Amino acid sequence: MNSIVPTTAMPQSKKQRFMEGGSDAVIRSGGSSVTEHLDDLSADVIEHILGCLGPVDIMRARCCKKWREAAKKTIVPIINFHVNSVEKYNAIAAMATALPNLQILTLTRPGSENKYNDGEDPYTWVRDEDSSDEEGVDDSYDIEIISNFRKLRGLSLYCTGLNGRYPALFNNFQLLQQLTINSCGDLKVNLEILGGLSSLKELCCCHNYELVGNINSLRVLKDKLEKVVIRCCESVEGRLMDLADFPRLRKLDLCFTAVTGDVRDVGDHDFPNLEQLYCPSGVVGGMGHEFQHVSDVPSVIDAYQRLKERKTSLFTEEGNMYYWSLSNESPDWYEGSDDMRFPRPPFMIKFVKAGSRFGWRWCWCDRRTGHYSCEVHWLDSEPGKESSDYENYISGIQGIESAINFYKGHQQLPTEEEYRRLCLEYNVEES
Repeated sequence: MNSIVPTTAMPQSKKQRFMEGGSDAVIRSGGSSVTEHLDDLSADVIEHILGCLGPVDIMRARCCKKWREAAKKTIVPIINFHVNSVEKYNAIAAMATALPNLQILTLTRPGSENKYNDGEDPYTWVRDEDSSDEEGVDDSYDIEIISNFRKLRGLSLYCTGLNGRYPALFNNFQLLQQLTINSCGDLKVNLEILGGLSSLKELCCCHNYELVGNINSLRVLKDKLEKVVIRCCESVEGRLMDLADFPRLRKLDLCFTAVTGDVRDVGDHDFPNLEQLYCPSGVVGGMGHEFQHVSDVPSVIDAYQRLKERKTSLFTEEGNMYYWSLSNESPDWYEGSDDMRFPRPPFMIKFVKAGSRFGWRWCWCDRRTGHYSCEVHWLDSEPGKESSDYENYISGIQGIESAINFYKGHQQLPTEEEYRRLCLEYNVEES
């Protein structure tokens, strides 16, 4: 590790006595070792020196009582300490008292044959008769020791194997700014308790089926939150517009939750700083949404266009990820032909891009019968021939038009009568 120069002023002689790589390294200055001068340093200077080191080096540098006391007061630099083994767990257990001002911590399961202690109301798993009960397997480690780190700014929990409720994990971190909980299936958490993290700026919870609650609980963090990602947490509910007046919110992803709403409700002054928006299928216009009426589609796309005008990155041409379609419960839906020569009705909605020109169309995609599309609804004007984008546009339009075959001339979704007529005409042409 390179020598670290403190940012606050110190006498030149003390700068020359700086350690490199922890307390094991010795820097010679005038023929004497740094360890000979430890007693000369004030507690404030020692704390400053330690504050330039990583957590492991700080632990090594605790070579006497004065340095141990200084370590307890040291604000550890923004370095992520990742606990993913028994050895790392033992280290963090020691740091819980020796280095309580750790700022960033990531926890995963402490080894494949070990786990953290169960929380309140845990699931009880019945061990298989053929499974091993050997001594040392499934040793339990106290997860709540991390509650000692009262100055944590960042906490990430990944595949921890936590089971039950752990109120202490979320009640003691009033300075926490970033919280990530990913793939912690049996960890029982209610959004209401997360609302108590008064300094929280970024919340990311993915693939946690025991995360429950209403996003309205986050309103206590209205003036703090900048990023909210609650994805694949199907028990989380609420209304999209409950977060519309969050002034700092830049990213909102609620895909695969039970949140409801309608993107058409988003006004010009809602979500004022939003840069990325991903809504669940329960929101009209959300990912995977199934429309009940064909007539709703243009107005939803117009709503996204208004949002795009505010922030171009908000709604991208990768909009195919939205996977919109007509619901089979819609009064506009009908059965397609059983004849494999004919495509199914074009009940899917896909977005297309030619150069910088953006549009959408009704289509049907099938591995066996191919891609059949209606004409494109363009949302931008065609670039002029003198435009630098014109060549890209012409190249892109050729690929787009190649899929307009069976439904050529139809920009709107064909009615059932029109679809049957197209099948009949195609049958006559073939014969």
